[in-house]
Amino acid sequence: MKMAKTALAVSLVTLFAQPVMAVDLTVYGKANVTVQSSDDGDGSFTEIKSNASRFGVKGGQKLDDELSVVYKMEWQVDVSDESGEKNLKSRNQYVGLNGSFGEVLIGRNDTALKQSQGKIDLFNDLEADIKTLWKAGGNGENRMGDSITYKTPKMNGFQFIGTVIAEDTKDADNGYSAALLFGDSKLKKSKIFASFAADSDVKGYDIMRATVQSKLGDIKLGAMYQTQESTGEVKYESDGYALNAAYGLGKATLKAQYQSIDFDGGDNKNVVSVGVDYKLAKNTKLFGFYSTFDNDSSEDESYLGLGIEYKF
Repeated sequence: MKMAKTALAVSLVTLFAQPVMAVDLTVYGKANVTVQSSDDGDGSFTEIKSNASRFGVKGGQKLDDELSVVYKMEWQVDVSDESGEKNLKSRNQYVGLNGSFGEVLIGRNDTALKQSQGKIDLFNDLEADIKTLWKAGGNGENRMGDSITYKTPKMNGFQFIGTVIAEDTKDADNGYSAALLFGDSKLKKSKIFASFAADSDVKGYDIMRATVQSKLGDIKLGAMYQTQESTGEVKYESDGYALNAAYGLGKATLKAQYQSIDFDGGDNKNVVSVGVDYKLAKNTKLFGFYSTFDNDSSEDESYLGLGIEYKF
């Protein structure tokens, strides 16, 4: 009887352990915090910013030789929020299928146009993030729920990404986003990354964006151009561009970026950013930056910060 119970226990453990071991599960995250002097036009003050710090789980499971299920659940964490009421914010969260046909993802996800920027934004998640300057014109940096995303496999360096955003109400229209990419966005497998993308009626805007980034030795050069127009009865049009350069010097990386946007009617906004990253380890860096905003119709802004980033 004792042997029978032992055999049954072993069988149950084996039965439940098999699917668990077959599931690919990765816990990951990033803590990015700066201490900075900020002047948003009304005077300078000192603050601590949590720059899209995040954590999540991702992975999948092989269903057969040609098909896998994949998933991601990610949240943004504000480590500087005193009240704790706004500590968590949903980021990309989806489930889908991956195979020789490519990948289909359903849930909340970055649009194809947002993904098309690759790694070009040298001050991503900081005050001079591309989305900050262009937010008054739609910006295109959208993470949409009710979305279906399809990615083709890479073919001769090319990849297509398409996003459909369900209208969600009877009086609304579906939104669409599409992008054609070439090369490796991290510039490790290729010396050039380029993309062309467009949004159609996504958050009330039609947008077109072209991006290119290249690597020449220790120097990375990048450029982006974007034009956008609102789809409502009152039309808002604008176009802008970004130029940047990064230079690797041992453990340090020197960075500079210029952005400009011109709104129909003559309102212009420009921002200049310089910074330096210093790598302490593969997953840890110290960094500093200075960004200054020149705004035609509002007070100028400036930000000076020192920070640390740790990835796990």
